[in-house]
Amino acid sequence: MLKYEIEGGSLPVVICYPEAGQTLCTERGSMSWMSANMKMETNSGGGLKKALGRMFSGDSIFLNEYTPMGGSGMIAFSSSFPGSIIPFEVSTGRSIIIQKRGFLAMEKGLDLSLYFQKKLSAGFFGGEGFIMQKVSGNGLVFLEIDGYCKEYTLAAGQTLLVDTGHLAAMEESCRMDIETVKGAKNIFFGGEGLFLTRITGPGRVWLQSMPIVNVAGAIQPYLHLEGGSNSGNGINIKFGD
Repeated sequence: MLKYEIEGGSLPVVICYPEAGQTLCTERGSMSWMSANMKMETNSGGGLKKALGRMFSGDSIFLNEYTPMGGSGMIAFSSSFPGSIIPFEVSTGRSIIIQKRGFLAMEKGLDLSLYFQKKLSAGFFGGEGFIMQKVSGNGLVFLEIDGYCKEYTLAAGQTLLVDTGHLAAMEESCRMDIETVKGAKNIFFGGEGLFLTRITGPGRVWLQSMPIVNVAGAIQPYLHLEGGSNSGNGINIKFGD
C-alpha cells in the first residue's frame, strides 16, 4: 500500500513515499519536489486514444511517471488552487467520476479516461460540461478540490441538488441529471441560474465550496486592462476601487 501524508491546510500538498516498484503518474507541472532517486519518464499514458481523450477533457496530453530507484523514495504533488486534496481508493466495480482539472496524481495501473454524460441535458447544463473524467482499476488516486470539500453518502434513490460547478466528484454508482429552477421570480431574480445539478444515490459525492470559475467571475469586475508604455507587454492590470 502506498504511504502518503497530506499537509498544508487550505494550500495542500500530498507527500508520497513509494517503495521500490511503485510508480506514480501525474500531469505535467504537478510535481513540486522529490528525492534524488526518483526517475521520471513522460509518455502518452495508454496510447494516442487516451492522450487525445485527456486533451478533450482539458488536461495534458502526456503523463509523467515517477519511480524510485534503488529503494524507497519521496515525491510531493501540490494543488494548483487553494482547496483540498482528497485520496480515493479505486477498486473493481468502484470507479470515481471527477470534474475536469480534478485529477492530481495516481498509482500506475489505474485507468484515467473520458466519461460522457449519458443524458445530453446533464452534460450541457450540469455545470461541468458534457465531458468529465473517470478513474477505474485498482489503486489510489488523489483529487484536487477547489476550496473546502464536503462529502455526502447518498442512499439508493436519495437526491442532492447542487449549484452549477460545485460538484467535484462522485462514485460511478451515482446518477447525474439536471433540474430546472421552479418559478419565474426565482429564475430571473434568484441569482442561481436556470438549472441545478441533481445527484441521485447510491454512492458518495464530493462537493467543493469555491469553484475556480466562480472565483474568476467574482474578481473580474475589479480587474481593468489598460494599454500603456510603462509595462513590458504594453498592458497594465489595475484593481478597481
